[in-house]
Amino acid sequence: MNVRHSFLLVIPAMAGCTLLQPAADDPVLVKLDELERRLANIERVVNNQSLVELAQQVSALERRADELQGRTETLEYDAENTGHRQRQLYADLDSRIQELEASVRSGGGVMDGGSLLPGELPLPEGSDRDNYQAAFELLKQQRYEPAGLAFQQFLKSFPDSELADNAQYWLAESYYVTKRFEDALVSFQVVVDDYPRSRKVADALLKIGYCDYELKRWDAARAALGRVQADFPETTAARLAGQRLQRMQEEGV
Repeated sequence: MNVRHSFLLVIPAMAGCTLLQPAADDPVLVKLDELERRLANIERVVNNQSLVELAQQVSALERRADELQGRTETLEYDAENTGHRQRQLYADLDSRIQELEASVRSGGGVMDGGSLLPGELPLPEGSDRDNYQAAFELLKQQRYEPAGLAFQQFLKSFPDSELADNAQYWLAESYYVTKRFEDALVSFQVVVDDYPRSRKVADALLKIGYCDYELKRWDAARAALGRVQADFPETTAARLAGQRLQRMQEEGV
């Protein structure tokens, strides 16, 4: 082999050494790999919509904060207005009571003792509220017979009054406190049957149980008291019903 041939063999060998340099040592390739990894991470974030979802959550929280702020302001405004309305109501009620008391003192309103006759209103020219308050005052004074007559006539004269359910309840109560348990039982039942949405239903059921207890109708009493507990839990009426049931158990009835 001559010198020329030897030289030609050396050149490809050197070129091969250059081409076989590891790719990991090439700074350009290293930089490209790094950029590719960063791009892949960004694409993964975008594809998962993590940033989008986070932005949406922040936006929703901001809207919620605005809503809460608005509600707070509304509640503050309503509270102020409610307090003002209550003060007006109390002033009006006090004025009405003073007028009724003056009427009683002058003899032109509620009659004394048991002189209120069937078919007569305590205040013949008064409104339903005036007459309801007059009848209730009689009840508070423990003048049960005229109070009962007043509530009876109230219900006849103002059957559509928003106070009719209360009047029916207190009529029944006037019977109960005078130990007219049969009459009281019937009247309390009217509250339950005719005014099912009244706030007095729980108390009426409780008193039905009490009436049945006084009449020694033990099963009926337990049924009424149990219904109070079932239908009106966490109320004073339910607590009192439980106490009466416990008493019945201790008495063995």
